[in-house]
Amino acid sequence: MAGKEITVTFYRQNHVRDNWKVDLQGAESQRFFGTLADDLSRSGVILKQAVNDGFTIDINSYGDLLNSIRISSPTDGFANVCIGHVIGQSPNLDLLDDIRRAVTRIAFAPETVPPEDHNRKVCHNCGCGC
Repeated sequence: MAGKEITVTFYRQNHVRDNWKVDLQGAESQRFFGTLADDLSRSGVILKQAVNDGFTIDINSYGDLLNSIRISSPTDGFANVCIGHVIGQSPNLDLLDDIRRAVTRIAFAPETVPPEDHNRKVCHNCGCGC
């Protein structure tokens, strides 16, 4: 797994309501990403962060917040998947924990992430995924 790169990309957020604001540039977030990057580097995974101001997501709910944060891992075939797709429903609505869960799942168990709807192919609708 040496040299695997994972990039967490943050889209611009338009907070329609005052809730669900999380400071992703603040000291707590930077400590979180520093610790996560250090932990992953021990397993040969390089964690990067990026900002994409070309897309703006209206944040009306926690699901929108998850949709505004994307993960890419070219080695695993993930070009730009939202963290909500990777983790499913958030049990605690804790954004940093959800980012950690999504990144570690892509890093260590990418085969457990279901393909996006347009990439799903089922031969005879039994649900086996063949």
